[in-house]
Amino acid sequence: MFIYAGIDEAGYGPMLGPLCVASSVFILEEPPEDGVAPDLWDDLSRVVSRNLRDAKHRITIADSKKLKGARSGQSHPLRHLERGVLACFAAMNTDSHVLDELNQNELLGSFGVQVPDRPWYSDSGLFPLAADLDKLRIDSSRLRRSMNEAGIQIESMNCSALGAGDFNRHVNKTHNKSSINIWLVFQQVEAIWSRFPDARPRIVVDRQGGRSAYRKELQIAWPEASIKIIAESAEFSRYEVNLPGRGQLVIIFTIQAESHHMPVALASMTAKYVRELMMSRLNRYFISQQPGLRETAGYVEDARRYLADIDTLLNESHIDRDELVRCC
Repeated sequence: MFIYAGIDEAGYGPMLGPLCVASSVFILEEPPEDGVAPDLWDDLSRVVSRNLRDAKHRITIADSKKLKGARSGQSHPLRHLERGVLACFAAMNTDSHVLDELNQNELLGSFGVQVPDRPWYSDSGLFPLAADLDKLRIDSSRLRRSMNEAGIQIESMNCSALGAGDFNRHVNKTHNKSSINIWLVFQQVEAIWSRFPDARPRIVVDRQGGRSAYRKELQIAWPEASIKIIAESAEFSRYEVNLPGRGQLVIIFTIQAESHHMPVALASMTAKYVRELMMSRLNRYFISQQPGLRETAGYVEDARRYLADIDTLLNESHIDRDELVRCC
């Protein structure tokens, strides 16, 4: 048995909406013979594609940033993202009818998302947003069958969603915005490692920016562990972490991970999809209070426009801006 997991985030930069960090865990019946990461796109090539251009009728599992369409197009901008996430979610479940009665809150609960208890996140709305359920059933059936033939299983898709209030409290406490990402990443790592303590899981994390050293942060997260640096380079950093009573973990931080590791690509899509669902709720709430308001994706420049547009509403509703707007 080979445990192959990926972790990625969505929403680190925006001013509005949650920061989402997600993981996906794949179980392979046989470990790769040469020790390198398996190419799951190749193993599942009959039903899965690594890019939209070559997809044809296949499901695209890729960097989420490459899957969101333009809002000005005729089709829903989230159709490819939603198709991939929901097809994988359904294929992961043994119940072939899991999508039949599924609603948005149940899906988020299945991902482990704790929705911030704020009125602008309370209304779940339409679900699915763009996908056709009949086509999703076909997609998930084909994917499940192909994975069974290849000895591959999706064990879990998990996501945390940190709202603005908790985000701000963390920054005020640590005075370090960048520590939020690694804290949420290590929560996902701990959840995976604790489920497979003796399986030597391999976890790949998408690396942002120019940072290459993570030993200090790993030691803080697991103070009783011994940590061996295998590599620290401009492209990737690899560590072996040994914890008494638990066994070994291999963790790799690498650039463009979602282009080379399917578990990271699926984590990227899951994080982005959860954030899009939450932003849809936020927009729907404020538009219901102020008809004619133009939606926002939450990024800084447009978020400032949005906040200026609803300034009177926020004052009249006595909304705590620290619970809605990130401090940085």
